[in-house]
Amino acid sequence: MNAGRHSQAKAKLIDSTQHGAGCELFLVEGDSAARSVANVRDECTQAVLPLQGKPLNAWRADADKVRSNILYRQLADALGVGDPTLASAPRPPRPLRFERVVLLFDPDADGVHIEALMLLYFARWMPTFIECGQLWRVRAPMFTLTHPATGEVAQAYSPPHRDALLVQMRSSASGDVQQHRHVGLGSLPPAVLRRYCIDPATRVARQVGQEDVDAVLAAFGLEETL
Repeated sequence: MNAGRHSQAKAKLIDSTQHGAGCELFLVEGDSAARSVANVRDECTQAVLPLQGKPLNAWRADADKVRSNILYRQLADALGVGDPTLASAPRPPRPLRFERVVLLFDPDADGVHIEALMLLYFARWMPTFIECGQLWRVRAPMFTLTHPATGEVAQAYSPPHRDALLVQMRSSASGDVQQHRHVGLGSLPPAVLRRYCIDPATRVARQVGQEDVDAVLAAFGLEETL
């Protein structure tokens, strides 16, 4: 067993107390992110599963390889479906323990890569999550901008977004705007993490669609039809 498999074997689901309609499972990058999310979640309806390292690229992997993958087995168990390769399962899946799966990864290149690999997994082996609108993406802020003169605070999700916000904030009052670059979910202040990533009423989230899968396939140079 290699180090990646061993560390994922130690990953533990931080479960919710309720399951079914209205409940959701967050997939996050590592234990630090999992602890941060767990501290600000709704314990009744929100569960957290940490991913250790890069997931297996499951797009071209066969069913046996996916079934033997620790991460995908843990995910299937958390969802209550049993088999991580539902697309090839001969029987209907059992009722889901969570209504939604939420992808929430660090706002950096590794986070983008991990999210892309998870999109490929769901598209190939659990496509009904995408077809039924049960797979969601949440964007974590990359920068927090603060204007000391006005007290204005804004969240930016990319360098171009930050630059546009800087222009707006500097035009409203003189003085420099403070910038803080977040290096991961664990570096986000709890109030920011809850408001912009966790709370369904205020977070920046959207359903994953086929266009997202197509974009990942194009980026990886993969064909849609296997």
